[in-house]
Amino acid sequence: MQIFGVDIGGSGIKGAPVDLERGELAQERHKVLTPQPATPEGVAGCVAEVVGAFSWQGPVGVTFPGVVTHGFTRTAANVDAGWVGLDAAALLSSRLDGRPVTVLNDADAAGVAEMTYGAGRGVAGTVVLLTLGTGIGSALFRDGALVPNTELGHLELKGHDAETRASVKAKEDGDLSWERWARRLEKYLAHVEMLFSPDLFILGGGVSRKPEKFLPLIEGVRAEIVPAKLQNNAGIVGAAMAARDL
Repeated sequence: MQIFGVDIGGSGIKGAPVDLERGELAQERHKVLTPQPATPEGVAGCVAEVVGAFSWQGPVGVTFPGVVTHGFTRTAANVDAGWVGLDAAALLSSRLDGRPVTVLNDADAAGVAEMTYGAGRGVAGTVVLLTLGTGIGSALFRDGALVPNTELGHLELKGHDAETRASVKAKEDGDLSWERWARRLEKYLAHVEMLFSPDLFILGGGVSRKPEKFLPLIEGVRAEIVPAKLQNNAGIVGAAMAARDL
């Protein structure tokens, strides 16, 4: 069974049909740059472009970098404030010629995919997935059940949102070495561990392709830390999984 998934990120919007039997992309994904500013209409146009690249006609799942409840986007930390309180599912459906659309938090989507097909498969206890990119997204699971919209990237770290200190964007903006960035990430993980005592951390986002650069540098965290197996495709897969249930 194939369903289309789209992952809206702070820097890029990517999507592809997903084979839900295998938990893999059925075709090579199509990606466009996220418009700046990332207004609802601008982003919706990009989503339509991504879906249109495959001439897809069925339901579509879409991730969003913020809190999502019942298809409405409630926060907008790394996109335009016009998303706050918006019926995003209705907007995107209208731009996709009335196709059914489901919208969910991007890290929740990635987490569900990893728990089903990837690094969290079969893991009991408490699991925290963190997506490291423009910001830090989070997905929290207890015995496989998702606690949605946790947004742990906005925990305070040294008087700032954690994602402004420990995201990949923070590394790039500050021109930080892997060692300096790993120290920041280590402090953030220790803080999350203090709050939730997870059995497992799964680190996702594009940086999950380079775990050897930073994972060996992280010390003092009791929980096991592993890279996401689905890497940067986890959000697309999770979005498709959500759309399957429409």
